[in-house]
Amino acid sequence: MKIPVIYWSGTGNTEAMANAVAEGIKANGNEAVLLPVSQASVADVEAAEALALGCAAMGDEVLEEDEMEPFVASIEGLVKGKRLALFGSYDWGDGQWMRDWQERMKGCGAELVKDGLIANLEPDDEAVAACKELGKAL
Repeated sequence: MKIPVIYWSGTGNTEAMANAVAEGIKANGNEAVLLPVSQASVADVEAAEALALGCAAMGDEVLEEDEMEPFVASIEGLVKGKRLALFGSYDWGDGQWMRDWQERMKGCGAELVKDGLIANLEPDDEAVAACKELGKAL
């Protein structure tokens, strides 16, 4: 199965998480397709049975507003019944952006494989291992 890992990363922290999620996907014998959100399309989501989305917390704990938020809005009608993993890094706050994102995607009918995974700043070894497990869960 081909599983897209679509992410936005400003500093490289969420990209590192995306790479680890992709490793977990590959460990289960599936194909991971890493896509910065600027290179992703609605067709990538339409064709997938499962996908992972990653975005760092921005501003007042929201998704990045120029690329990731519009993309997520564009796929809301396409995630129903799809297995979904959410992940991202943050520097401040308590993860409210991830809780909001989870509820939003559940409300669209997505089947979250686990709670959204967050890492403070650069993912440490424990966070990388958790990302790999998240990928395996897809």
